Amino acid sequence: MNISMKITSAVAASLFSLSGFALTGDEVKAEKNNIDAQYKSAMAQCKTQNGNAKDVCEKQAKGNEKVARAELEARADPTESRQYKARLARADADYEVAKERCDDQSGNAKDVCKKDAQAAHVKAKEAAKVMRAEADPAGATPQRRAADVSEVRKEAAEETRDAQYKAAKERCDALSGAAKDTCVNDAKTRFAQ
Repeated sequence: MNISMKITSAVAASLFSLSGFALTGDEVKAEKNNIDAQYKSAMAQCKTQNGNAKDVCEKQAKGNEKVARAELEARADPTESRQYKARLARADADYEVAKERCDDQSGNAKDVCKKDAQAAHVKAKEAAKVMRAEADPAGATPQRRAADVSEVRKEAAEETRDAQYKAAKERCDALSGAAKDTCVNDAKTRFAQ
């Protein structure tokens, strides 16, 4: 009976803590209005800029708005699914801004910049997947859950390593001859390709 009391109190405490973070309808509405106001203000500041700086500014404003909305949803309905979507929104927003910043460059430097942005995006998305797996109580036993988390971590490491390899290989394109071959071989070794 003592164990069942502890389990019951733990479940009740976790449910209470989740509901304690949930926002009321009025709070959600106020937050949405605040997000809209911040977005409009940021876009107005972007209009004072020119060229790619303006494009970067607009991507940042749009990304910040999407992230803020996703985080608001996660606070209004605090589930792991919503938390995961908020982390993905942050990864996607950062990626869009990073890609836009690459437009200031040209040639191989631009290609490398885009591959680096893509590698960072993959790494952030995979980290979000790992966090979701770690928080998922669906595993029937602690051993099964640990195995699931381990598998997700392994897949995340592989995806991240592949993206980093592509970025490293792109850096090698600026070289030629034996130097390029050495660079590619080093990248293959470093990223287990």
